[in-house]
Amino acid sequence: MFLILLVIIFVAALAGQPALDTAANLQNIYVTVCFVVIPGVSCFYGFYTFLFSHFLYRKKILALFIYGILFAIICGLAGCLAAMAVFGYKIMFGDGWESVFELTLLTALVAILNGGMGLVMKGFITWYAEIKLKEDLSRKNYEMELALVKSRINPHFLFNTINNIDVLIEKDPVKASAYLNKLSDIMRFMLYETKAENISLNRELEYIEKFVALQKIRTANTDFVQYSIEGNPANRMVAPMLFIPFIENAFKHAENKITGNAVNIKFVIDKNQVIFYCENSYHKNNHTKADDSGLGNELIEKRLALLYGDKHTLEITNENEMYKVKLILNNHESELHHN
Repeated sequence: MFLILLVIIFVAALAGQPALDTAANLQNIYVTVCFVVIPGVSCFYGFYTFLFSHFLYRKKILALFIYGILFAIICGLAGCLAAMAVFGYKIMFGDGWESVFELTLLTALVAILNGGMGLVMKGFITWYAEIKLKEDLSRKNYEMELALVKSRINPHFLFNTINNIDVLIEKDPVKASAYLNKLSDIMRFMLYETKAENISLNRELEYIEKFVALQKIRTANTDFVQYSIEGNPANRMVAPMLFIPFIENAFKHAENKITGNAVNIKFVIDKNQVIFYCENSYHKNNHTKADDSGLGNELIEKRLALLYGDKHTLEITNENEMYKVKLILNNHESELHHN
């Protein structure tokens, strides 16, 4: 495109000189426009706007080659038709059909060279735009994780836990001290360890275990929650506080805490994947949406999409007064690599 513009400027400059302002120079300008500018510009924008997005970006190389040649020939013919409109049929049929073939081939060659420049330019612009997009996604991911961490310091949970421990101090000081240490560990985890991009799955599970333990002291019936881990979490990495929003939501909305199995939390870990199950029962009339949990499902799903892309599966069902979550993380997204 820039070369074409330079050619036009150069020819126009020559035509503007008084000594060279002749019919021959004007004819050269018309020839340049017909055989260079028209096929070049049209093919450049055709490749830039259509062929790149429909074929090259989708890696349909054979289709790009075929349609690119056809489009270049069409652009070349457009330039030839423009030349015939300006100069008459003789410019194309001076030597019969042989000259028609040669001129069409030359203009098509000019067209396809400009089309190639269009592909290169569009590819560079797309590549740069994707880099910017990844940077924006990374920044948004950081902002979401920061908001996530802040939202986890739940004053309601904190005050209730402190009150429960305060009551427990008179009844069982040793147990109260143990629970106070768990609360201290949770606060330390939320404030310091969640700043990392990934943490060990062991640390995440330790945090969840302490959180569940503190939830149990809210009622005399500790059987209302079932928590289990199958498999070995060693040498695995996950994003910090990836599962806790679902667990907090389960405790918040679970009813019938005086009965067993109101909340069920389970991790299944093998060498191929990490599977997280979380379900809770609720009264339909008293059930509020999960989005009231402080970190709505939409934000959780966005975070998962940014962190794991298509390397995860999230299934959420809500039926028969039972809210169920199943999250699968593929193994190669959750391995801990050692240097």
